[in-house]
Amino acid sequence: MAKRLLLGIPVDWDGKESVLKLKDVNYNWRQMEWWSFYFEYLCRDRLKSDFTIPGDSFGKVKTACFDLKRTINWDLKVKAIKSDDHRSILNDKRAIDNSIGKYDAHGFIVALCDVEYDDDNRTFQKWHEELKGGKSKYEKEREQRTIVSRYRKTRAVLQEILFLLVTPENRHNLLEYRQGRNSNGKPRPTKYMLDFDQVNHFLVCRMLFLPHISDDCDCPLII
Repeated sequence: MAKRLLLGIPVDWDGKESVLKLKDVNYNWRQMEWWSFYFEYLCRDRLKSDFTIPGDSFGKVKTACFDLKRTINWDLKVKAIKSDDHRSILNDKRAIDNSIGKYDAHGFIVALCDVEYDDDNRTFQKWHEELKGGKSKYEKEREQRTIVSRYRKTRAVLQEILFLLVTPENRHNLLEYRQGRNSNGKPRPTKYMLDFDQVNHFLVCRMLFLPHISDDCDCPLII
């Protein structure tokens, strides 16, 4: 069902156009990682007729609430294909374990994208900050700590969508990510982490986007 509904998804996401679209619908447009939230927006818009949005919530932490639900819960993720790090941090470990325990599976819809980054003058970052009305509290605190901000992504081109299922049988192939402690000294909840070198343990379907097949559309190849 999700594959059919995502057939016409846009594949070329310009940073400014995407942020302005998110602003128009008031959906996380201030976020630095705009491309992640743009993918969420595109999926939510196309899947809302057949999925419950959001999905189940297990516990009080924000990451314990999942993005979508049909017969099982699903999370939406993005990954830059040319990243040196072949891993992605997932959601709260306890919440995912509870989701698997309740439905015998937990799903991930992962967008793999080729991305472009800001120039040395950080033109896109300055544009985004001006649109937001100035630097965020986080940015100001970061500058006081003299931590260099990451270069913003200015464009993302969707290459693949992976559909992954985590079950009691393959869950051991996920890694655990321990986040350290909060400012009050209490440990942050452990999250799962996906190593993309191990993705075939979870892969049930993929959509490959071939933008040059047609001048009129970006046609995915489903395998």
